[in-house]
Amino acid sequence: MSVPALQDAVLAWYEEVRRDLPWRRTTDPYAILVSEVMLQQTQVARIVPRFEAWLTQWPTEDALAAAAVPDVLAAWVGLGYNSRALRLRAACAVVARDGWPRTAAGLRALPGVGPYTAAAVASFAFGERVAAVDTNVRRIADRIGLGGPEVLLPESIERAPTWNQAAMELGALVCGARRADCEACPAAPWCASRGAVVAPARRAAGTAVRFEDTNRWVRGRIVAALAAGDAVPGDIDAARVRAALDGLVRDGLVEVRDGEVALAR
Repeated sequence: MSVPALQDAVLAWYEEVRRDLPWRRTTDPYAILVSEVMLQQTQVARIVPRFEAWLTQWPTEDALAAAAVPDVLAAWVGLGYNSRALRLRAACAVVARDGWPRTAAGLRALPGVGPYTAAAVASFAFGERVAAVDTNVRRIADRIGLGGPEVLLPESIERAPTWNQAAMELGALVCGARRADCEACPAAPWCASRGAVVAPARRAAGTAVRFEDTNRWVRGRIVAALAAGDAVPGDIDAARVRAALDGLVRDGLVEVRDGEVALAR
């Protein structure tokens, strides 16, 4: 089976259907890092306006590094996992001091930057030939069955970043975790799983945990209230609030000053 022919087909498909997302119009490593951190476990449609507003408020890594922590946390409210905002700010502080690492290996040294994010920034901002492997890309490679994501990555430095975007788009739009539209898939002629994708079993009814019953939900409510200048919500069980506050203090998101709870400074 010809991997170059597969690459050609997927790249041609991507040119026709690619979504026009603001972070795809730039090679600015800061903008790309912001988008990748925001996109972690958050839907693309929700990110676009938040991404644009963030860059308006803090257009450079230097600006974010100098921002006050409460302002950063307030701007992050609603995106979930608020500690990501602090790690993003910490990474920008290192970059503002030392400059941008230009490889995935170098970017891994930044606070909160894992293997996928490092590879994505290195690929999209600096043109490094490195596979940016998120869950979509891993699923595509596993289903095609010709080898891992590195095997599918084009040899051409010019084509490799576009391939990374195309593979993510393919997993997001066509070859989903629960539904694969094989008839619309440009990789179908080369795919070992064509017509035979089995969706993961759904969790049994009654076993799913409501988001409102999680500690993450309580933490989000507390941070949102403090960011708005309000008190800690009083409509949540006190034991849940205490547990959430303990975690927020440990994570450096919240402080207790003179007996009052406030966002960290």
